Amino acid sequence: WRQTQDMVAIRLRRTGKTKQPSYRVVVADKRSPRDGKFIEIIGYYNPVRQPKELVIKGDRARYWLSVGAQPSDAVVNLLKRVNVLDEAGKVIAETPAAEA
Repeated sequence: WRQTQDMVAIRLRRTGKTKQPSYRVVVADKRSPRDGKFIEIIGYYNPVRQPKELVIKGDRARYWLSVGAQPSDAVVNLLKRVNVLDEAGKVIAETPAAEA
């Protein structure tokens, strides 16, 4: 029996039309296929649009990383872009939003 952290991945799931890819950032079992069954959608990425569109739920990404989910290389780069991970690949603590 393997540990849970070896079993869950945060990765991109391809959607969209031929030659017009868009991606969902999903938490999935490592054994499931790229576009197969997943646990939760935590964001999306559309590289075709100008400017590129990237939305990730930071709190959910931090939660899954805290319980041992392993991000793919592409997702690591996206998480750095939205300030969930720092340059060293460590989780950045969520800063409280300013009271409005």
